Amino acid sequence: MMPTISSDIDINLPVRTVYNQWTQFETYPAFMTGVEAVRQLDDTHLSWDVAVGGAERGFETEITEQIPDERIAWRSTDGPTHAGVVTFHHLEPEKTRVRVQLEWEPEGFVETMGAVFQLDDAQVASDLREFARLMETQGFATGAWRGRV
Repeated sequence: MMPTISSDIDINLPVRTVYNQWTQFETYPAFMTGVEAVRQLDDTHLSWDVAVGGAERGFETEITEQIPDERIAWRSTDGPTHAGVVTFHHLEPEKTRVRVQLEWEPEGFVETMGAVFQLDDAQVASDLREFARLMETQGFATGAWRGRV
């Protein structure tokens, strides 16, 4: 059974602004611990370089659904098995809830122990807090992709 991670955070900015920034995949290393690089290959495919528990690895993901200002869903196409969705919820004109849910298959002892002790949950929550901090500090999105998948 794959561990499931779920975390959310409220950000004091409009849904459109928050969503637009989330679509800037190549900026993820600025707020995601362990993510070394993300390259957008085309509208639906990303290549990732990550360092987890001292191990470096690369993998690719495919965006399976993307609805502007609502949701982005993905799954891995190689490397560690994982899939997830991030949803964007309009709470107030200047307040958005971002919720990340993902399932992943730990590989090796370090990742398995991280899942058992829910260290991965804590990491996702920490990364979301950093995303919120960066968003609220700059106050705008650095780009946008408004396409649908």
